[in-house]
Amino acid sequence: MSGKRYTDESKIEAVKQVTERGYKIVEVAERLGVSYKSMHDWIARYSKSETSRKAEDSALSEI
Repeated sequence: MSGKRYTDESKIEAVKQVTERGYKIVEVAERLGVSYKSMHDWIARYSKSETSRKAEDSALSEI
């Protein structure tokens, strides 16, 4: 796994391009050089509030 790493802030901005600005997932994914699946996963994760994400991360770390 030698792909480029993106910060949470970068991922949030990419998600906003899709959810708020109306760009297609495939367009943003191609521009960033990530897969459609990765972009879809980012949307699933980063379209939630930060509080919700932290609670989910905490629950997953307990498992």
